Amino acid sequence: MIRVLFVCLGNICRSPMAESVFNGLVRQEGLADQIESDSAGTSDYHIGELPDPRTMEIVNKYGLVSNHRGQQFNVSDFTDFNYIVAMDGKNLANIKLLLPSGDGKDQVFLMRNFDDQGQGEDVPDPYWSGVDGFENVYQLLLRSCKNFLTFLKEKHPSLKPQ
Repeated sequence: MIRVLFVCLGNICRSPMAESVFNGLVRQEGLADQIESDSAGTSDYHIGELPDPRTMEIVNKYGLVSNHRGQQFNVSDFTDFNYIVAMDGKNLANIKLLLPSGDGKDQVFLMRNFDDQGQGEDVPDPYWSGVDGFENVYQLLLRSCKNFLTFLKEKHPSLKPQ
């Protein structure tokens, strides 16, 4: 089983949306028995909370599923997950500070490194915006997650639809 963890700051907007988008793509590809994902935040602001209502509005709009509760990223996630995908450079840096050894180049990634329309840029935090900001984040995540899934299928040729 390939395990992916999406990480943002509070774990109520970007990372749970990424988790939902990615899980939807994985199901569409028939890979749900081979790939799973979760999400976390580098802060402890929203532990145990449901995603932001605007996140859920977008998730529901696109027929996705989320039953996530906020949780904080911790060092054991390096062992529990094969891939850790940060939503922005600041959270990426915070994740790398916790790396037990090595630089994490094969495990830790920036989400928009997989976005052909904004490679290397941050996924903006929509928390202070209206639903339009969340829609924009959804579109960025959809592109990025599609390309990330392609990356996984290329890196793991044994992944076959069931």
